[in-house]
Amino acid sequence: MFSLQTIFGSGNLFFDLLDEAADAAHESTKALVEMLKEPAATYSLEPFKHARQRERVVSDKINHELVDNFITPIEREDIESLASAIYKIPKQVERFADRYDLARHRLEHIDFAPRGLMLEQAAGVVVEMVKELRSMRIEKMSKLNERLRVIEAEADRLLLELHREIYSGNLDAADTFLLKEFFDILEKAIDRCREAGVVAYQIVLKNS
Repeated sequence: MFSLQTIFGSGNLFFDLLDEAADAAHESTKALVEMLKEPAATYSLEPFKHARQRERVVSDKINHELVDNFITPIEREDIESLASAIYKIPKQVERFADRYDLARHRLEHIDFAPRGLMLEQAAGVVVEMVKELRSMRIEKMSKLNERLRVIEAEADRLLLELHREIYSGNLDAADTFLLKEFFDILEKAIDRCREAGVVAYQIVLKNS
């Protein structure tokens, strides 16, 4: 039979790894906010690469531990789903940063900072929701889920305002294409946060 120490130790390990994954995702969004504060400044892409590397390492650890550990604190499929959803957040953020660094001279008239801030806030809520998995408090998780939904709705509103630039007729074809690409990446990044939050919320619903 498995000892209680083995059961709780395994549980803490997976929760710790999911916490680290969420922190790495949040780290990438913080770096993006700093980049968007001063569009004209030269900004290193190293923070984004570091966050993605952290995420890869944690993802590999989770996959390894799922193979080695028979006992998990929540269903294995839920751990995999949550880890996968979190993993996609810094991936989208780095994608935005890489392209923004190349095209910023053509985007000086577009203020992405408010949208970047909404993304950072969404990732911050994901961090809270992942930490909450240890206690499985449905009331607290419901409030966090609602906060994330509100942030997503506000981000959608801000992105809709940016789309007015595309349909204004004041942009040439190349700039229109660029803006649409950046809007899509930002929207996907926020969607990834929402997806991670939904998975975390559903885990608590099943286990509370």
